[in-house]
Amino acid sequence: MLNMQEHKLNAMLSLPLDISDIAVLRVQQNRQGDYIITVESTLDGTRCQHCGRKLTKFHGQGRWIKLRHLPILGQRVYLQLRPKQYICPDCGNRTTTQQLDWYEAKSPHTNAYDEYLMLSLVNSTVEDVSQKEALGYDGVKGAVRRCVRTHVAWDKFQELSVLGIDEIALRKGRQNYIAIITSKQATGRVVVLAVLPDRKKETVRQFLESIPRRLWPTMTTVCSDMWDGYANAAKEFAAAHPEVSLNVVTDRYHVAKNYRDCVDAVRKKECRRLKQELSAAEFDEAVKGMLWIVRKNHQDLTAAERARRRALFALAPRLQAAYTFREELSAIFEMCLTKAQAEIRLRKWAAKVRRSGLTCFDTFLTTLENWFEEIANYFLDRLSSGFVEGLNNKIKTLKRRCYGILNTTTLFQRLHLDLEGYCLFALYNH
Repeated sequence: MLNMQEHKLNAMLSLPLDISDIAVLRVQQNRQGDYIITVESTLDGTRCQHCGRKLTKFHGQGRWIKLRHLPILGQRVYLQLRPKQYICPDCGNRTTTQQLDWYEAKSPHTNAYDEYLMLSLVNSTVEDVSQKEALGYDGVKGAVRRCVRTHVAWDKFQELSVLGIDEIALRKGRQNYIAIITSKQATGRVVVLAVLPDRKKETVRQFLESIPRRLWPTMTTVCSDMWDGYANAAKEFAAAHPEVSLNVVTDRYHVAKNYRDCVDAVRKKECRRLKQELSAAEFDEAVKGMLWIVRKNHQDLTAAERARRRALFALAPRLQAAYTFREELSAIFEMCLTKAQAEIRLRKWAAKVRRSGLTCFDTFLTTLENWFEEIANYFLDRLSSGFVEGLNNKIKTLKRRCYGILNTTTLFQRLHLDLEGYCLFALYNH
């Protein structure tokens, strides 16, 4: 228990220090209002840092150390002590300094204060926390190094189930891609497993091999976009290990973007044609404001929007045909189908498009053929990379907030902290 005297009111306030195995010798307040609490250890003995023997022969006390602790009533708090030292007769009377469990050697903070900083850092920046705590930038970064792991803690996992693989660019543009690997747990919780330095097949395969063997049988699905490196890494990993059974699922929304872009291309082409053939007034009436009407799904249109769409389709029958095929394919993905039933419908749809003479879907039809198995695997459990895309948005926000993060280890730590920080460091969870 700590007693502090408030000078102006001359009142006494008792607060629990919540640190075991110490005695408070005195409490002082400096000119800045900081509380300096002098403490000493109540533990006798320690373990030799060289041989591990229990030491009881007291040698003296080490140099003073001063540790930043949790603030009290808005004021900074420091604990200062001189650690006890003990002699080891088995190691030529070499001394060992007693290490207490509420701070780390060479750390300028108590463990409790480090955790307090981590809680402050959730959804914030190192610079912000540094200024709010009147603490050096490197001091906050040091706390991150001590408190936040640089890689996943596999001992916390009992299953992996669904893995998600996607990439982000560390810098603006489409360069410097790195791969983010996540897992969606049975509880629905999304966790980050790795931030890889690139998205090459070999790098992804190496990570999959690093997963503890006990978790391999729990891995059922890998969700990703249409990047050969991800799919091939997962397939080769599963083929090399009989205990692994992985279904690679191409994300439905990446597939949808592909075939919807085909319709957008027809719309643009038809609009250019109509601009040449119609008067300015007729063109504005037929085309103006139609972009989002054509992009909307049929069931989402109002009666007025459907009327305008019919008028446009009367002038652009090729656009109508492309739109109809798009809606038919979207309807297949909405149906409650088995994988086998879905495969039949997808092949029938592709054959129908080819017979129509429309060429706008040619690129997509090639994609569908190349990725047919992975696209059809969606109908096994109707899984998608939605949880990965949601995490990507969080990563983009994190990068903007921190004015860019170019180190993959730092990105893993900050992402892990934003996702798990409240569970790990909030006092009510301890």
